[in-house]
Amino acid sequence: QPHLVESGGGSVQPGGSLRLSCAASGFTLDTYAVGGCRQVPGKGHLGISCISSDDSAYHADSVKGRFTIARDIAKNMVYLQMNNLKPADPGVYFCAARRYGLGCLQEYDYWGQGTQVTVSS
Repeated sequence: QPHLVESGGGSVQPGGSLRLSCAASGFTLDTYAVGGCRQVPGKGHLGISCISSDDSAYHADSVKGRFTIARDIAKNMVYLQMNNLKPADPGVYFCAARRYGLGCLQEYDYWGQGTQVTVSS
C-alpha cells in the first residue's frame, strides 16, 4: 500500500531551524510532485514548499529564502529544510504526492499524517 510518513516536527524558538522528512513506501517518489503543505483552519491545506516531478521547486512568498525542498531518490524521501522560523510559520505540516505534478497542487494522490511545528520564545 502506498504510504507517506512525515517526521522532524517539533518546537523551536524564532530564528531556529527544523528539517521535515517525508518517507514514501509502496511507490517511488522519482516521478511524483511532492508538496509540503500547512493546514490552515477552515481553508484546507496551503502549499508552502513543493518539488515538481521535474525537480523544480516552488516556495510560497512567505518562506522564500528560508525554506528549501529536496528529493533523495536513493532513500525515496523528500526533505523540507525550514530555517529562520518565524511566529507565522507554526502549524501541522503534511507531505503529499501526486504523479507527474508541477508546483503546489490542489489535489494529491497520497497524504502523510502530518507533523506539528511550533515556534515560540
